[in-house]
Amino acid sequence: MTAQTNLSATRTTGGRPGGDVSVRTGAGKLVADTWAVFTREILLVLRDPFTLIFSLLQPLIFLGLFGPLLTGAVGGFGGGTPGGGGSTADTLQWFVPGVIVMISLFGTSMSGSNLLYEMMTGSYERVLATPLDRSAILVGRALKEFAPLVVQGLLIAVVCVPFGFTLYPLHLLVGLLLLGLFGVGVGALSISLALAAKNREWLFWGVQQSLLFPLLILSGMMLPLEAGPAWMQTAAMFNPLTYIVDAERALLAGSLVDTDVLWGFAAAALTCAVGLWVGIRRTRRTT
Repeated sequence: MTAQTNLSATRTTGGRPGGDVSVRTGAGKLVADTWAVFTREILLVLRDPFTLIFSLLQPLIFLGLFGPLLTGAVGGFGGGTPGGGGSTADTLQWFVPGVIVMISLFGTSMSGSNLLYEMMTGSYERVLATPLDRSAILVGRALKEFAPLVVQGLLIAVVCVPFGFTLYPLHLLVGLLLLGLFGVGVGALSISLALAAKNREWLFWGVQQSLLFPLLILSGMMLPLEAGPAWMQTAAMFNPLTYIVDAERALLAGSLVDTDVLWGFAAAALTCAVGLWVGIRRTRRTT
């Protein structure tokens, strides 16, 4: 009887007879659980680097094929405005920020597809069975989107330098931080959509694809909106991606103190806050 009592005490004290278990609660548990989820998710990316490399092909194709067409069609975008120069360097200075934002939008909006696969295989249910904080599951998954964005953004910028793109390292890092903030919000919204569309993959893809391309076009990411009709310019004002693109162009042009940068961070912070709020509520309701 005494031996059984001692064994029970040893098990409940983490293998230290007579000791006390230090249980994290509150903010400490949330941070620890978030880090655990983030580590798990980022290790999956590192074990399959081909996916990260393959995701760079589309942006490189846009740069290689779409960039020259822009230069020939509208005379370049020197200084961030149509018809400002006409050189390849001017076009790249205008176009590269849009391509980097495109990487962020495509990558983070696909976050829910990975979750759909985990729900199909049953691995997500095993995660829910752990004592992890439900909020940490969402936040950790959303934060995972930041690391690939940094790598991809840096690679795209460096590849374009030999072709005339002017690189401002500090400004690029600030721009990637902005994209990371925005990407966390978009990733959280994508995960929320996947949770809402459980066992209905068609619903996730239908909503995701229906929103993705209008947001992309109405942001001025690929073509300047100044040449578009008034209704498109009005619709762009309600598109948070518009402010992100404008901020990235200002930053990668070498300007840290710019109104567009402030509006970009405001839009990114709002997107992040809304995404995390919606995502945390949806994750906590998941059974």
